[in-house]
Amino acid sequence: MRTVRVLGAVCVVALAGAAVLYGLGRGGSSTAQTAAPPPPAVTVATPLVRQVTDYDEFTGRFEPTATVEVRPRVSGYLTEINFADGALVEAGQVLFVIDKRPYQTALAQTEAQLAGARAQLAFAEADAERSQKLVTSSNISVATHEQRVQQRQAADAALKAAEAAVARARLDLEFTEVRSPVKGRASDRRIDIGNLVVGDGASTVLTTVLAEDPLYFVFDISEGDLLARQRQVGGAARATQGLPVSARRDGEDGWPRQGVLDFLDNRLQTGSGTIRARATFANADAALTPGQFGRLRAPRGEAYEALLAPERAVLSDQIEKVVRVVDDKNVVRQRKVRVGPPQPGGLIVIRSGIEKTDRIVINGLMQARVGATVRPEPGAIEPAAPPAS
Repeated sequence: MRTVRVLGAVCVVALAGAAVLYGLGRGGSSTAQTAAPPPPAVTVATPLVRQVTDYDEFTGRFEPTATVEVRPRVSGYLTEINFADGALVEAGQVLFVIDKRPYQTALAQTEAQLAGARAQLAFAEADAERSQKLVTSSNISVATHEQRVQQRQAADAALKAAEAAVARARLDLEFTEVRSPVKGRASDRRIDIGNLVVGDGASTVLTTVLAEDPLYFVFDISEGDLLARQRQVGGAARATQGLPVSARRDGEDGWPRQGVLDFLDNRLQTGSGTIRARATFANADAALTPGQFGRLRAPRGEAYEALLAPERAVLSDQIEKVVRVVDDKNVVRQRKVRVGPPQPGGLIVIRSGIEKTDRIVINGLMQARVGATVRPEPGAIEPAAPPAS
């Protein structure tokens, strides 16, 4: 019985010591947990100030400046084709040749008739001169003299008719060589050598030629955009003609092609509420194909000073755009902003809502909770480098 009491006392002492150690341990852990963590670090920068020009973009199509259906002007059998399908041709280049022999014969015949008409006129003139002398001396009647004068006039008219027939025959002979009226790219031949072509100007199409340097870019401007441009130029929408514009085809980066706005239609299309416009672009490298879709960019007004921020720093709050800024007490605040068009390098125009001196959070947005204190680290807003090709 004595042994049992001693062991019981030892156990009570051990349990009490363990309780004291446990209490000390909990007290030390609570102290560590109540220590405040340091404020999170975020990168801030003032807006980038830069001269900016606003642009409107339009979708349209590249079209040839001239489209010509090459047709024969005279009838005959085709004897030559002097171009390759799809080749570039020069203005005046002979593309097709029609059998010349019938037209050479016709020309020779009319030239012979012309020679006869000249001889007949020479005889009639000499006869009229003789009758003039005879009628003066009363050796022939006045009626006979007038008859010979009339014969001279008829011979003169016959000569003019013969000359016209020769000119027509020469023209027909010239038309046996079918030439390209414009410089451009020919389509394929629609008819082969040995076939009969009809020169009525309607039935036979030999090929087509498209003038592709320069090219037109045809697009539509909405009524709202037209009114906006009228306000910018004082009501004269056509003052925008001659405006420098740029374009790109599908798949191109940036706006590598420079042109000029040169046409605005004379009325709005009532069905679509748009007006047709056109710009001209050089195509010396033949990189653009008629009928190809593209995009056109036209400046809207003059350049102005704008505040820019990274697009990633602009957040969406339901239907509003906001940025987060750090005030002079290093507390995060939220500002509602009105944004403009995106700019190259991942930037965007901020039209209102911030000042030049505001410190915008550009990195660490997840840590920048509104109303929380942060540790701002200075940074700079710069356009992002384009991706390596």
